[in-house]
Amino acid sequence: MTIPTAAAGGSLFNSLGGVIAGAYPDQRAVTRRPIRSNSCRAGSCEASFWRGTSRQEVQKILRAAQRYELEGKERGKRNGPLGGVALELLTLFANLVSFKTGRLDPSLDWITGKLKRSRDAVVRAMKALRDHGFLDWLRRFEPIRSEGRGPQVRQVSNAYRLSAPRRALALLGRWSGRPALPEDDGAARADTAAMEAEYVATLDLGAFASFQCGASPLGQALAEMGRAIDLRESVKRTES
Repeated sequence: MTIPTAAAGGSLFNSLGGVIAGAYPDQRAVTRRPIRSNSCRAGSCEASFWRGTSRQEVQKILRAAQRYELEGKERGKRNGPLGGVALELLTLFANLVSFKTGRLDPSLDWITGKLKRSRDAVVRAMKALRDHGFLDWLRRFEPIRSEGRGPQVRQVSNAYRLSAPRRALALLGRWSGRPALPEDDGAARADTAAMEAEYVATLDLGAFASFQCGASPLGQALAEMGRAIDLRESVKRTES
């Protein structure tokens, strides 16, 4: 995991002080968008969904998916049951997931930009992975403090979880319990760290606090304050 720098931590807590001292900003300019069905509140549902893992376990899932795709490919067909984009997506997730907490919640825009694939292609790949037991997710929303009638919320990125079905693990045979490390494990770790740093750089204050502290009470409190700061700055930019 990437350790936050002193500058990042100082900026976060200096900004939090401003929230404690003042009221929440006027957010009437925030666009209201419908929330998708079966969505849960971010910060309240991930603790029982995410679970810690290891590099070996993640590599085993990835190899099982590759073997599953190969075994299920029909003669004359370009792709198997998962497809090439799904394997690219699974590889990306395998390099991004937090081994300690299982946290995995990149935005769809970030994923499409990283893979250089269309939104539709990525969504179809996600569906294929879920239908075959390699991926699951929770839709999430977060409340927005705003003047106006009724509660106001916004959709945020999904929480994802990797897995492998038994029928895919069985294809690995006796190697299913002895996953091998990448050929250049040092390079793989460096690539993972660089990818994680790139992802963290795209996060706002609320998401950054959640990423570093997880779903703990402290993480939820810092994330709430961070989101308030981001909304305040957004209103200021809009007014100016």
